[in-house]
Amino acid sequence: MKKKPKNGLRDLLAFLKGPRSRWQEFHFTLRVAAQFIKGFRKLHFVGPCITVFGSARFKEDHPWYQKAREIGAGIADMGFTVMTGAGPGIMEAANRGAYENGGRSVGCNIRLPHEQEPNPYLHTHITFEHFFVRKVLLLKYSYAFIVFPGGFGTLDELFETLTLMQTHIISDFPVVVMGKDYYAHLLEHTKRLAREGTISAKDLELFCVTDEPAEALEHIERELRVQFAERRKIKRSLFLGEEQPFK
Repeated sequence: MKKKPKNGLRDLLAFLKGPRSRWQEFHFTLRVAAQFIKGFRKLHFVGPCITVFGSARFKEDHPWYQKAREIGAGIADMGFTVMTGAGPGIMEAANRGAYENGGRSVGCNIRLPHEQEPNPYLHTHITFEHFFVRKVLLLKYSYAFIVFPGGFGTLDELFETLTLMQTHIISDFPVVVMGKDYYAHLLEHTKRLAREGTISAKDLELFCVTDEPAEALEHIERELRVQFAERRKIKRSLFLGEEQPFK
């Protein structure tokens, strides 16, 4: 028997089929707003973060898993919180690196038909019903982004981030793409985009590419050193019942 999608997924599937009654559209909007508010409350004090994107399919013995684990440990050494999509593979590896190195580790999980479970290396996490809400939260609290090899979801996250930087919605946020060989054809296509004029040559400077965790971390630390020299610390409000995310 085919498994029925849960309420949140059924709601999204219905929403994407086209116009519905005004009440149904309004109700969906309220559900999305509730997800955002829940995310804001949960993640308001976890940062500053560095988000790591990548495939959920790499196992522990894969070289990219080990490099993501090294990246997570390095981010913890820099004093940043590791944020991921909370799943297995690259996400687990980055969270694990920070967790085992005494750093802070958080995740933005997504509810899927096959029930993606949050990995065990998280100090705190939140599960979202909609990918677009999750993507906003992964971007909102982070000041740098590291993109490992991955599939459609990883590419979506990479180009969403680059589009926001290209259009100056966010700025001065370093992006590192890990995997010179893995992303070779894609990187060549971005150069073609510049040659054809669909992006500017300067847009190719929005990210750097490497295979080495040490080089990625050095690039991020260099770019963020000045930005965080004068960062304002946000205080918790006891009146709003805001809790410390890390015990």
